[in-house]
Amino acid sequence: MEKWEPEEALAPDWNVAPTKDVYAVLERPLKDADEPRPVRQLRTLKWGLVPSWAKSPEGGAKMINARAETVHEKPSYRRPFASRRCILPADGYYEWVTAAQERQLEEKGKRKRPRKQPYFVTPVDGSVMAMAGLYEFWRDRTLPDDHPRSWWVTCTVITTDADKEPFGGVSHDEGPRSLAEIHPRMPLMLTEDRWASWLDPARTDPDDLLPLLAPPPSGLLRAYPVATGVSDVRNNGPELLKELEAPEEGTLF
Repeated sequence: MEKWEPEEALAPDWNVAPTKDVYAVLERPLKDADEPRPVRQLRTLKWGLVPSWAKSPEGGAKMINARAETVHEKPSYRRPFASRRCILPADGYYEWVTAAQERQLEEKGKRKRPRKQPYFVTPVDGSVMAMAGLYEFWRDRTLPDDHPRSWWVTCTVITTDADKEPFGGVSHDEGPRSLAEIHPRMPLMLTEDRWASWLDPARTDPDDLLPLLAPPPSGLLRAYPVATGVSDVRNNGPELLKELEAPEEGTLF
């Protein structure tokens, strides 16, 4: 029997890293409820999925993402994909220029520079970004049943191909023009019309679920450069989201 005690509210976090606790919206019967009907609820989960069959939780930090194209068939994800889906709300996410973009710049005759420029990706309309996710339970058999840490509840973010179309909203004179120019992958953003179907635990057929993972329409997100301080997880404050007028000097763009 899974034990899942309520958690306290999370403090604001401007630099979420793997293994940290994050908010998740899911539908599941409430513990000890008279009726075992699913109830939509807000929970805190640890980012980095640990499969229920794992011998230890050590690999969770590497399982922060699951590809939309293969999530239904990978051993670590297919069971939670069928019955333990969630939405991970966030203001947005950070992404950095990849090595592939470095090579493209070199091919164009541009000077290679030492640092990579971080960008913050967020909905154009200022709303909360609803990322498709999965969650899983893992039992630590080294601890007794009544130990508060005997159960781990972890999650992963589903990713898809990054949008190749120009950003929605304001763009900058310098830097990338689309999400694909920053990184080839992006978290899969669920539009509101898909929320109920995605969270419904009664839907378990992969053929019924996979269409929900189609990439969202273009133009819903924008990206802007932020200070390179976000690259250090020890930095955490609202200043990390401050929009720069242009990429920092010495970075790739």
